Amino acid sequence: MAECALSLASSSPPLSANLRISPTRFSPLRRSLLLTSPSGTGKPLFCSHPHRRTSVLRTNSSRSQLRTKASMAESVTEKSKAEVKVYDSEEELAVALAKYTADLSEKFCKERDAFTVVVSGGSLIKSLRKLVEPPYIDSIDWSKWHIFWVDERVVPKDHPDSNYLLAYDGFLSKIPIPAGHVYAINDALSAEAAADDYETCLRHLVKSKILDISKESGFPKFDVMLLGMGPDGHIASLFPGHPLVHEKEKWVTFIKDSPKPPPNRITFTFPVINSSANIALAIVGAGKADVVQKSLGDDKSSDLLPVQMVSPEGELVWYLDKDAASKL
Repeated sequence: MAECALSLASSSPPLSANLRISPTRFSPLRRSLLLTSPSGTGKPLFCSHPHRRTSVLRTNSSRSQLRTKASMAESVTEKSKAEVKVYDSEEELAVALAKYTADLSEKFCKERDAFTVVVSGGSLIKSLRKLVEPPYIDSIDWSKWHIFWVDERVVPKDHPDSNYLLAYDGFLSKIPIPAGHVYAINDALSAEAAADDYETCLRHLVKSKILDISKESGFPKFDVMLLGMGPDGHIASLFPGHPLVHEKEKWVTFIKDSPKPPPNRITFTFPVINSSANIALAIVGAGKADVVQKSLGDDKSSDLLPVQMVSPEGELVWYLDKDAASKL
């Protein structure tokens, strides 16, 4: 196994959680949302899918799911749809996200005897907490899970800025996942070397058939990415206006001038992110409402935020609480 494979030794801190679906009192959007470039080309960057249709689903605990689905706003384009789901609270969002993840786990464990999961840091880990509660803690086949990070800060694993530590405390320490299935960075290396090492690890996993490769892009194809978004619209460690958003060759790259501390990080690139079979974006709080509105509303700016460049080969689902969706 490559250096990036983490052994959960006793010296390491613990890990964290998962989620499921529930309804909300929120009227459906009155317009359809196109996740395509507003520049006029009609194509999202770094995506082999020129168009995508978006449906907006507001769940409603006091009404039937059938009525909710019937009221879904939907715009048809040439490719698979992106769904936007809005919940009354972060708690309901977490319940929904758990069910979504557990359902995918069951599907992929049956189909390929493995489930490759990419997580981010930040508030996403908290929103995964329902996965470590019944029924999922007992029903999920954790032995087939393989956990990766979409980005990581180049700091020791016990550092407060470590995405690994955040995931360990909130999720990984609470599930019976094999130690060799958790792929953390080699924190003894420089940012550049750690990125190269992580890419080498991914290539090894492709050769060993644990990780799929996309027939369309030639990049690794993860079963699901569970991602958060920064208040500036950044995804992973891909920040607005930074040259790395245009990286098209590397699987994993590094950044030494992150606009958000700490400055040294590694990150998956957009070709890898957009080769995913499934992506869930979990976004909560009024502090992100402006970016959500820009991303999903009628903004015609030619300057795409990184979150607007997320366009996977498979399905994309936006999970929003009502505060994050308040300006839609």
